[in-house]
Amino acid sequence: MRLMWRYTKRYKGLLALNFIFVFGFILIELGLPTLLGQLIDHGVAPKNPAEVYHFGLWMVLINLIGLVGLIGLAYTGSKLSTNIIRDMRDDIFEQVTHFSHETYGEFGVSSLITRTTNDAFQVMTFLQMVFRTGFMTPLMFIASGVMIVRTARDLAGVVFLAVPVLLIGVAVIGYFSEPMSTRQQKNLDWVNLTLREMLSGIRVIRAFVREKFFGDHFEDANRAYTKSSISLYTLMALAQPGFSFIFNIVFVIILWLGALQINAGQMEIGALIAFIEYIFHVLFSFMLFASVFMMYPRAAVSAKRIDALLQVKNTVTENPNGITTTTTHGELAFDQVTFAYPGHSESPILRDVSFTAHAGQTVAFVGSTGSGKSTLIQLIPRFFDVNEGTILVDGHPVYDYNLKALRAKIGYIPQKAVLFSGSIRENLQYGDKTASDESLWEALRIAEAADFVRELPEQLDTVLSEGGSNLSGGQKQRLAIARALVRKPEIYIFDDSFSALDYATDARLRQNLAATTSDKLVLIVAQRVGTIMHADTIVVLDEGHVVATGTHKELLKTSPIYAAIAASQLSEEELAQ
Repeated sequence: MRLMWRYTKRYKGLLALNFIFVFGFILIELGLPTLLGQLIDHGVAPKNPAEVYHFGLWMVLINLIGLVGLIGLAYTGSKLSTNIIRDMRDDIFEQVTHFSHETYGEFGVSSLITRTTNDAFQVMTFLQMVFRTGFMTPLMFIASGVMIVRTARDLAGVVFLAVPVLLIGVAVIGYFSEPMSTRQQKNLDWVNLTLREMLSGIRVIRAFVREKFFGDHFEDANRAYTKSSISLYTLMALAQPGFSFIFNIVFVIILWLGALQINAGQMEIGALIAFIEYIFHVLFSFMLFASVFMMYPRAAVSAKRIDALLQVKNTVTENPNGITTTTTHGELAFDQVTFAYPGHSESPILRDVSFTAHAGQTVAFVGSTGSGKSTLIQLIPRFFDVNEGTILVDGHPVYDYNLKALRAKIGYIPQKAVLFSGSIRENLQYGDKTASDESLWEALRIAEAADFVRELPEQLDTVLSEGGSNLSGGQKQRLAIARALVRKPEIYIFDDSFSALDYATDARLRQNLAATTSDKLVLIVAQRVGTIMHADTIVVLDEGHVVATGTHKELLKTSPIYAAIAASQLSEEELAQ
């Protein structure tokens, strides 16, 4: 509830207006029965047309006031709830964009999506109910109770005897619905996870003819969600007929006792009609309150899941007052860096890694699978933070930088080329949103992508599908490289970014890069020795340790590990060069 109140109090003006309209609605709901009773007793029964017109006009006036109150209540309730959820989703998105890779792993993408969509929707539905009826029902209940006691004190006891029974029913439903709601939302996470895996891996699933396996897996998740939903909704559905049954018993008893009093001359017909209306408002208000109360456990579960996101302390902390400019550019140093993934501190991926690199150099990293190459370069833009040691960029520890300023120095091209839905131009301008078409075409030329982009019907305005699935792997890699070139960073990081290119395209692209990045620091992780054999320095990694550094020719003589890797890929003539 604290989460919802934290957002609600941002709109104190709308909240106050909501209260005003609540009173307007109560006026019509309680004013009409009172006037109706007066109209019957003083106008209809004695056959007095003047009194009928008098009370009739007042009823019309109150109806108009109540209509304004009802419309205003609907408007303020909807605006409050939608604004609150909009703010909540904005904050979730802002929080998630700053999550470290570790935190993403803790929650999982599917759960993050569920919390942003379905959980937020559950909270919004609850808030709409609160703003439309939650504030109104206690006031209506109290006001109707007062009118009941004033109208027929001896009959009021029948109504109030039913209230404890109703309260017990509401408490029981609230008690059982919270754990049911928790299971339902977790099962929805499972459904989303299964569906996301199936959609993202559909080609592999088809290639291995595993459609039935995934179909069964999805059916298990779907059945679990269906079962938990049926249990919850059945519990909620039982409330309505249960409450209606109690209401009907109360009405029957009141009508019977009221008829006896009218027959004895102790009560007038108009008073009984007004009394029945008041009873209806008491019980109806209670039913609305019960609906709000029964919805609360579901909303509370969703609010807790959202709050858990918003309260996460990122493991990669921002430094808003950190360094934004430096006098040197393109300098990098690792000083005895040790890093282990969270939860695996006893088995570090990198151990005591030290090396230096300077602007104008090309530094390559090679090693067997799992040796820590990609992990090493991901530490530079602080995708993870090291456990021990220091990483220096342009002479300053990476922790001392403003995070945006640090990453602005770096052009990172990951192993898997990531493109976004939209045009090629929009994707390239992720590097620099102000880049001209001339700059974009130059970047495409260097990345050996200009020819195939020119052949597309819309060229730069060609729309890419989600993930760039309408392009080949090599085309996506070249566009990702072009995007980094548009940025013109001080440090280029190529994380096995040439793997989908043929040898000829790879050679031409590297030749173009050499001319363009001659005054920049270029870091390359590659599996193919042919891609990095002309690097100024090659760093050989083995089980997280730096076991050798040097040029290609030097390492062939001094590093058995590098020599073995080179021998497995190069011919004898190439090794002899």
